[in-house]
Amino acid sequence: MSDGKLNKEERIKKEKGGLDVYNDILRYAKTGFASIDPDDMVRFKWHGVYQQRPKEGHFMMRVKVPGGRLTSAQLHGLADISRVYGRSLADITTRQTIQFHWLTIENMPDIFERLKAVGLTTAGACGDIARNITSSPAAGFDPQEIIDTRPVVDALHKFFYMNRDFADMPRKYKIAVEGSPVQSTLPQINDASLIAYRRPSDGVVGYHFFVGGGLSVQPHFSQQLDIFVPADQIDRIVDVQRAISELYRDANQLRQKRTRARLKYLMAEWGPEKFTREVRKKLRWSPDPAAPGFKYSDETYRDHIGIHAQKQPGLHWIGLCVMVGRMNADQMDAAADIAAKYGGGEVRLTNIQNMLIPHVPTENLDAAKRALRTAGFEWDVPNIRRGAIACTGIEFCNLAITETKQRTKEILAHLERVNPDPYERGLKINMNGCPNACAQHHIGDIGLQGCLARQPDGSQVDAYDIHLGGDLGEHASFTRAIHRKVPAEQVKYAIANVIEKFQQTREGGERFAQWAHRHTNEELDAFLGVDTIIGAPDLPSHARSEEAVPA
Repeated sequence: MSDGKLNKEERIKKEKGGLDVYNDILRYAKTGFASIDPDDMVRFKWHGVYQQRPKEGHFMMRVKVPGGRLTSAQLHGLADISRVYGRSLADITTRQTIQFHWLTIENMPDIFERLKAVGLTTAGACGDIARNITSSPAAGFDPQEIIDTRPVVDALHKFFYMNRDFADMPRKYKIAVEGSPVQSTLPQINDASLIAYRRPSDGVVGYHFFVGGGLSVQPHFSQQLDIFVPADQIDRIVDVQRAISELYRDANQLRQKRTRARLKYLMAEWGPEKFTREVRKKLRWSPDPAAPGFKYSDETYRDHIGIHAQKQPGLHWIGLCVMVGRMNADQMDAAADIAAKYGGGEVRLTNIQNMLIPHVPTENLDAAKRALRTAGFEWDVPNIRRGAIACTGIEFCNLAITETKQRTKEILAHLERVNPDPYERGLKINMNGCPNACAQHHIGDIGLQGCLARQPDGSQVDAYDIHLGGDLGEHASFTRAIHRKVPAEQVKYAIANVIEKFQQTREGGERFAQWAHRHTNEELDAFLGVDTIIGAPDLPSHARSEEAVPA
């Protein structure tokens, strides 16, 4: 690609690699925010650092946590950073990482040193590079798992860490490793995924490879390659992933437009057969073909919340519901202490913004629960709360249009008042502050996409497009936009309406998405009842609360 066709980001990467900005960050810490070169500000992402809204001197930072696994010492270290530099705030992200806010450039050298001291890094947490490797948060102790994914996650993390051969991808590059028959790591929407499978012919457990998933404005599901590698051949597993990554890296046609630079577009262009052929050309050995009989699970939702027996006799994990993923430093310290005192000194972060305390012996459960409750954690929560996630939103994100985390809490509070347990599992309520789908509204039972709505007087208010019917697994489908630009204050009533209709008319044990797909968009819109809610003198029963009735 000639320099004349380079877009801004490609020019910046060509002039200096993102990973090479580390020493500049240390220099800017001495010279101050005003001295930062705008191009280096773009490169900061390769070390997990973004400008925080409104770009007036504060930063947000993501810390890589491969597979969501943290020791108590590491969580204490993160709590210290949050307390000293981040206004005692930290968020769990949908890629099982920790995100800080309110940092300044002057803070960065000490933050990097504190992370290094506990064996953590931000390198590759953002930017056009392999992001945090995700996997089941219960890997190694899940009674359902086919295989423990930790060896593969660690090998992939090691391969990509500070690897300059793969530090200039066309765009972000997300990898998931799934070891359970319940594929809750969302492999179908990652750029590249590995899914464990027991080959019927000989009982060998290995991994299939999937490529081309992704959401944002144009969602795609990943497609399976005709390759199977036994799980104990870790070097070969990494080698296949290397080949996939090289094909993505070297696809210069993807570098023309940032909006069409994800791996999903290369898969859409080539298809799985050609992609498989090109991967095999890059290997010096011949992998087995895909094992016959693989199917996605019919049910991929799993929140890990509650108290669960581990496959190790006498041990349990406690799955904590961390509302919209937000914690304070005191809670992080408390969780670290409880994990060390009553468990195995480890915590796990989940991709729906929750936390697990594993390895708790039966005799320690009561004491651990008391300590967790004192720290403000909950695990026995209404079902409506269990599957809700929210992106960063307008509070800190420069791309966001609307607020998300507080709005999600308000919606959940209303739903808990009127119908706390509408479903035998948690409804997936996915709240995004813009179309970029960081909170994955395309695959939620109920997906909310932030926008603005113009009022009769010409003013604009926060609003949300309401999407319904997303699902993963064997019957995967993306949500359908049912009603657009619903004013934010009315969203909770519309959601309550459609949930009530679901309860009244679902057939047998069908999931929300299955129910939604039995109905037309017009029928679902009528179930939402938005036009009845807005401006109507008689609000639905859900709205007859003190907060909705004029004084």
